[in-house]
Amino acid sequence: MDRSQEGYGDAELRPAECGGEPHGCAAPDDEESLRREAEADGGEVEEGDELYEPFAVDVDRGQEPMRLDKFLTLRMQHCSRNRIQTAVDSGSVLVGGRPVKSSYKVKPLDRITVVMPYPKREIEIIPENIPLEIPYEDDDLLVLNKPAGVAMHPKSGDASAPSLAAMLTNYLGEGSVPHFVSRLDRGTSGLLIAAKNGYVHDRLRRALHSSDLRREYRAVAVGRVEPPCGVIDAPIGRAEGSIIRRCVRADGLPSLTEYETLQVNDRFTLLRLRPQTGRTHQLRVHMAYLGHPLAGDWLYGTEDKTLIARPALHSYELWFTQPVTGQELHFTVPIPQGMQRLME
Repeated sequence: MDRSQEGYGDAELRPAECGGEPHGCAAPDDEESLRREAEADGGEVEEGDELYEPFAVDVDRGQEPMRLDKFLTLRMQHCSRNRIQTAVDSGSVLVGGRPVKSSYKVKPLDRITVVMPYPKREIEIIPENIPLEIPYEDDDLLVLNKPAGVAMHPKSGDASAPSLAAMLTNYLGEGSVPHFVSRLDRGTSGLLIAAKNGYVHDRLRRALHSSDLRREYRAVAVGRVEPPCGVIDAPIGRAEGSIIRRCVRADGLPSLTEYETLQVNDRFTLLRLRPQTGRTHQLRVHMAYLGHPLAGDWLYGTEDKTLIARPALHSYELWFTQPVTGQELHFTVPIPQGMQRLME
């Protein structure tokens, strides 16, 4: 693949280049596609949502001194200056691991990290009496095994729609507020953490993509992925004219994914995926970018419900340090049968 193609900037695949054309940047061209995009993840994606995902940047050696707020406004182009200021004021912008003020002058080789809670939703959550699979629970948090096909939150304008938030609200009791540490697309299954209070939520959010909180996924991609392992270093941003679609683009946010082949058959590759950043649809976009979209991913590949009715992506393994007790916790959940059948 020619990395000099316009629109792909500094995208890099290590340790080897991959063949095939990049996928996922074409905007939908009909009303039905736009409608399906709007519903694809239960209304999870909102304008400017990148501010609410982990963002980290290592400042270039040649960077001239610049106010932090101005620097972030230039680098996080999908977020308003007010939202960035909110992040700074709440202590969610760190330089070298320490909170800083907007007036801080960015210097060469600074490591800047932005981590914020997801925006508060105005929609009311109506408890839903549907059983949850809870591999672990203590006084501060729960580890959930999310089923595929369940959105994280209700659709806007439909508080009664089944969602993980409604199921968890029912489990925790009336008046409780679910604090999800991360999100999974509606079609994605597997492990995630819900905090029972704002303090634990904030601590775990800050730990995302650090040695204190690591996640590993299993995915089934179309075709034989070559090379069999590597690192996809390709910035991700919103696709032009799309409601939720993302693509690799030069002005996107830094995005890094490690991958490794576990099994191959005539049609598919079973992969271990380790995201080092947390962009919307990151794993799906990066695999499509390699020319190997996930099986069942109609948004970035092709849809064949006779094979699998959702993107073949599963949050398989989770390591984290309990922020209150300091206990090291580790969980795995088996790959769902629908994904297993693709590899038979």
